[in-house]
Amino acid sequence: MAGAAAGAAWPLVAASHPIHQLLRNDAVLDEAEKLGAVDWRPLFLNAQQNENLIAIAESIVPGSAKALVNRFIDLLLSADTDKHKKEFVAGLAAIEEEAPKRFAKNFPALDESQKSQVLTEASASPAKKNSDGAETGEERAGLREHFENLKGWISGAYYSSEIGMKELGWTADRVFANFPGCEHPEGHN
Repeated sequence: MAGAAAGAAWPLVAASHPIHQLLRNDAVLDEAEKLGAVDWRPLFLNAQQNENLIAIAESIVPGSAKALVNRFIDLLLSADTDKHKKEFVAGLAAIEEEAPKRFAKNFPALDESQKSQVLTEASASPAKKNSDGAETGEERAGLREHFENLKGWISGAYYSSEIGMKELGWTADRVFANFPGCEHPEGHN
């Protein structure tokens, strides 16, 4: 995963997302070699947060569990700023809070259809109406921001994995000068 992570997600993730900077950190990427260990334990997330992340990630990008996205994100967060850590945990909590509101179960316990409904609602973020019927958008907009933040972490981690890179057409015996379909005139650094 570490070898693949060095450059894969840069064109896929907005430059402002925290994962973008962390994927340039060689010290963190060196630690990625240990993610497949049988005795792996989260460095930052607690057990419940890790379980939620696995379920959310698999629902957003199928194959995330096999690619150990939760472990890679945990490693990246362990080296990130307190602000980004708080934002990530708040995002997990926001999605987790939605599941019992709709289905009286925690997110990991939902069936695939229910998970999809929760995430679709979070991504669509319909406006909430106040008492006079005017749309405020406040609560839903916050949920959407949390969803977008989590999606950035998850997709960045997945497409930095060997599985994700192979999905994009990478092979170990070949290096792309540019990613297929990437036509940015300024290129990528």
